[in-house]
Amino acid sequence: MAGLPFSPRRPFSSPCFLLCFLLGFVAGLFPFAHRHLHLDPHLPLFPVPDGGGGSSPTTPPGPPAPPAPVQLHPPPPDHAPTLIVVTPTRARPLQAYYLHRLAHTLRLVRPPLLWLVVERGAATRDTAALLRGCGLMYRHLVAAPSQRGAGRRNAALDHVEQHRIHGIVYFADEDNVYSLDLFHQLRTIRSFGTWPVAMLGVGKSKALLEGPVCEDSRVIGWHTHATNRRTRRFHASASGFAFNSSMLWDADKRAHQAWNYIRMPDTAKHGFLETTFIEQLVEDETHMEGIPTGCSKIMNFNIHLEDKHLVYPKGWQMTENLDDQRHTTRLPIYRAAYASGRMKVTERDIFGISSQRKFIARHLEEVEEASHQPRHPEPPFSLAARI
Repeated sequence: MAGLPFSPRRPFSSPCFLLCFLLGFVAGLFPFAHRHLHLDPHLPLFPVPDGGGGSSPTTPPGPPAPPAPVQLHPPPPDHAPTLIVVTPTRARPLQAYYLHRLAHTLRLVRPPLLWLVVERGAATRDTAALLRGCGLMYRHLVAAPSQRGAGRRNAALDHVEQHRIHGIVYFADEDNVYSLDLFHQLRTIRSFGTWPVAMLGVGKSKALLEGPVCEDSRVIGWHTHATNRRTRRFHASASGFAFNSSMLWDADKRAHQAWNYIRMPDTAKHGFLETTFIEQLVEDETHMEGIPTGCSKIMNFNIHLEDKHLVYPKGWQMTENLDDQRHTTRLPIYRAAYASGRMKVTERDIFGISSQRKFIARHLEEVEEASHQPRHPEPPFSLAARI
């Protein structure tokens, strides 16, 4: 009987197998490639040129490149100057609306930007709370009460000069409308820049221009519409020019050295406040820069949309008198103030017009009757929410 064929298989060696397994496991824990090795995942999409004139095979197309992000305006260079936006404000019914609208516009501007909000009389809690939530770098300043905004603008200029804040100073009134291109153009100003401003005429039926007429960046004339202000030297509005802050304390930056203290004079005649201030910075149009090229764009609009019948009592505190607000058809703020007993409201304080005395007296009688009736609890009222 023939025996079983010989098997070439070697006997199993467990120590050798375990040794090889451990060596492979340990080797897998240590990467041998360079940790900073960069591999390009994209293949060239262009065909390799063939010197013999024959057809060259093209490489298969790779994955499509992601679309470039849309930019509202080009990014400023690394040495972009700081925009110092000065906004005078005061307590009135549409103050919260105006400040919110301007804050949303400034948030779209690339930093660095400093917002100087100057309040008349005293700093109110409502304005401070609004600024804390605006998401901007700001400083809340206070100026003494004045008839015009010269005192508040001068308080901001004092702050800039005292702290030597370098940048481009721009007076942005809260009730104007601004485009983002304006703030981009402000960073191109070297010393003093100006541009035309659009505004509504009497009756808000047509638009008017006030500002420079430019040839490239040279100012060669002025747009003007007010016949009683044609004797002004420079026909620029408060929101139609900007300047380098170093001109306030460095006389070498100015075209002439006739002034050592550059501020807006309170004694200037009505309509001549801006030109009197500009005369302290520049000597003539040759020291001005018209922006943009040719002054070909309207970048901000002076549109007063506030209702002339809106009233706001002196000393009214929105955060303290909200519980006295009443839902009435006419004059809700004055009814609440009169019924609360905290303020004394007279006919002259409300309108000051003799033709409406009967109308006011009738409403004051209704308030007097309502003050003797029991009050019902009402939900909290916010003036900003109603606006």
